[in-house]
Amino acid sequence: MHFKQYQTKGFFDELMKSTGAPRGLANPLIDQINALTPKELRRRQKAAELALYQQGITFSVYGDKKGTEKIMPFDIIPRIVPGDEWQRLERGLKQRIEALNLFIGDIYGEQKILKDKIIPRDLIKTSACFLKQCMGLRPPKDIWIHITGTDLVRHNDGEFYVLEDNLRCPSGISYVLQNRAVMKRTFPQAFEAMKVRPISDYGDHLYDTLKYIAPEGTGEKPNVIVLTPGIYNSAYYEHTFLAQQMGVTLAEGSDLLVKDDHVWLRTTRGLQKVDVIYRRIDDEFMDPKEFRKESLLGVPGLMNCYRKGNVTLANAPGTGIADDKAIYAYVPQIIKYYLGEDAIIPNVPTFVCSDPKQLAHVLDNLKTLVVKAVNLSGGYGMLIGPQSTPAQRKEFAAKLKKNPRDYIAQPTLALSRVPTLSPKSIEGRHVDFRPYILYGKQIFVLPGGLTRVAMTKGSLVVNSSQGGGSKDTWVMEENAAEAIAAMPGEKTRA
Repeated sequence: MHFKQYQTKGFFDELMKSTGAPRGLANPLIDQINALTPKELRRRQKAAELALYQQGITFSVYGDKKGTEKIMPFDIIPRIVPGDEWQRLERGLKQRIEALNLFIGDIYGEQKILKDKIIPRDLIKTSACFLKQCMGLRPPKDIWIHITGTDLVRHNDGEFYVLEDNLRCPSGISYVLQNRAVMKRTFPQAFEAMKVRPISDYGDHLYDTLKYIAPEGTGEKPNVIVLTPGIYNSAYYEHTFLAQQMGVTLAEGSDLLVKDDHVWLRTTRGLQKVDVIYRRIDDEFMDPKEFRKESLLGVPGLMNCYRKGNVTLANAPGTGIADDKAIYAYVPQIIKYYLGEDAIIPNVPTFVCSDPKQLAHVLDNLKTLVVKAVNLSGGYGMLIGPQSTPAQRKEFAAKLKKNPRDYIAQPTLALSRVPTLSPKSIEGRHVDFRPYILYGKQIFVLPGGLTRVAMTKGSLVVNSSQGGGSKDTWVMEENAAEAIAAMPGEKTRA
């Protein structure tokens, strides 16, 4: 019995109750794991890791002197999300994306939300993510945010909270799809019995989204490409994977040119007009004529083609304004302002350090708070108060006083845990959750997502660049509970 000694230790556990019994929907999975010998369980873990390795699923850690390419750690015990819980998350994510899309359009348009003083104007003016080059732009169908990865966490109270929004070039979907392919072979009986919702059609949904936002008059088969910075980018594997899934061309900036206010792809058969660019390049590197003059990754003149409506960029430039962690603090008000609704999924309580009163509170409570730089990701530029030293808190206090606009602070959450295979046993490890949302003709939320796991015991840092790994996420069909309850032997289980 692999879970005989398992302890939830006061944390909300996604698979196990505090009594030591499995949560109802997890019974078939726990039963299958318990039926395996320790040796066989380890063999399946190693087989899964080998399969991912052979598929070349890697990422890079910038500045790592030991080497650039790494395999993201993977654990074979999945996270389970019941169907009714997923319904609420899906509604909340759709609501959030709709409101943020309206917000971005307003910020680069009439700025009504600023005139009505819902958000301080200075927060927009001082944001490094606000692009004045996007003022007056209207993307096709008025959709700015086409691909989103929203980070959620579950607290001890059992509630999900939005930790942050990723609206520029969200990564990680390739791990979601490849993890699932491996897991269907790892626990096939449990997978079938538990009515797990499929995710393999993500590539089709992504392609349909990009087709839908093509410029007017493009026709039924617009030329869609994926634009990558190249092989040295940390997510290059994902760029190639998604291009392959959609059956479209993967291109670098040097493969493209602007001619007659259109973007063209160089091919062995001559130039091909490009209609839609799924860009995996940050705004500042897209067009050296508009942004960084020294950039060799982008396409000179690209923004002018975009302004004239001759090419569509996904995501639209400028979406980073809603990625700013200081703006994140106002998303509940943004939802209320544009939709007249309360947020279905709440934010994590957030202190905006540019506000003098909130800054004073943060400085007085650094030992209990998590402090984050507003424009950094990947676990960088962060202070975790309860795990910090007096010297680190002193250093951060100086940073906050010098540049308060650059930081927010949040209470330290007790992230939920999932049983994870450790070197000697199965132990709880903290996780977060990144579902993926596509905004095309309709808003589509993939029934699953990337569960990132802190592989180090006690750690709250789940980012891959900081040693975190991933798990598959099993979203159940709505009738899964009835099907599992009707399984032979279910009534005898704890």
